[in-house]
Amino acid sequence: MAAPFLSIQHVKKSFGDNTVVQDFNLDVEPGEFVSFLGPSGCGKTTVLRMVAGFEEPTAGKIFIAGKDVTNLKPNQRNIGMVFQAYALFPNLTVAQNIAFGLKVAGASKADQDKRVAEMLNIIKLPQLGDRYPYQLSGGQQQRVALARALAPSPKLLLLDEPLSALDAKVRVSLRDEIRSIQKRLGITTIFVTHDQEEALSISDRIVVMYGGVAEQVATPFEIYNRPSTKFVANFVGTLNVLEGTVVDPALGKVRVNNDEIAVKHSLNGAKRGDAVSLALRPEAMALGDYSGHDTELHGKITDVHFLGSVIRVRVNLGAETIALDTFNNSRTPPPTIGDSTKVTFASNDVLVLH
Repeated sequence: MAAPFLSIQHVKKSFGDNTVVQDFNLDVEPGEFVSFLGPSGCGKTTVLRMVAGFEEPTAGKIFIAGKDVTNLKPNQRNIGMVFQAYALFPNLTVAQNIAFGLKVAGASKADQDKRVAEMLNIIKLPQLGDRYPYQLSGGQQQRVALARALAPSPKLLLLDEPLSALDAKVRVSLRDEIRSIQKRLGITTIFVTHDQEEALSISDRIVVMYGGVAEQVATPFEIYNRPSTKFVANFVGTLNVLEGTVVDPALGKVRVNNDEIAVKHSLNGAKRGDAVSLALRPEAMALGDYSGHDTELHGKITDVHFLGSVIRVRVNLGAETIALDTFNNSRTPPPTIGDSTKVTFASNDVLVLH
């Protein structure tokens, strides 16, 4: 197996008595796109800034392409950085902004012009080289910021919430373009975001952070379907959490309200009578019998929300209320509020939260 391109080893960062990153470890493969996902204050941007060289670790080491860069300045690390604020030079044209890093590096005017033309084509703004930043939309400005970061051919691209200042439609379009450009260039990339949809849609792997700790590092599929902690399960996607009591730990049987269900995942050493938290995604459940569903709960429909292609139904089970999603079918009327119902699901889809 090839050596990791970026290796963050036992990194810690404290500001006085406040520790914001605790024993952080991560290996990133060449060409991999890894997202740091978490709420504000979880430490994700601090880790990115330590990789960039803007912050010095309190402890630990950082290696890029096998070289220890822990104590090197940002301009000695051969990285490209894109910030939330576009940070373009207002007195320079688009072409001059893109060429800035090349000019500082001493590239000839011919090489600068050639590379700028290449980058303008990559970001799909070939005719806008002579414009100034104020003449561009927010999405166009962020494309230019990306081109400026990529122009000097950095080894590593760091993106610090680059889409958060844009409206929703532009964000979706631009995140797809960023991923496409990243794949085309094959550049190793770290992307910081608090938006779970962004992270799930474009990442090879996601690092979910909370309280300065990496709660889970896994593929988007694993993060969503097999969260390893209660925080990850609750933070990523919509989740129903059911409180139950262990009836038979050997057989995985748990009582939820007036129903007894079996779960396939480990109860992690729980004993009979112990309280346990179970979780189900809305899309894992159905009203009534459904192929492959071997488990059921009983309750009463309390709310029905028509969302177009999906109908979200809320069902009261007694002690708690759950939400489930069913596809809209024009030939079938939606469920009726007040009706008693059976909610079914596969026992293998029940997550046991620890």
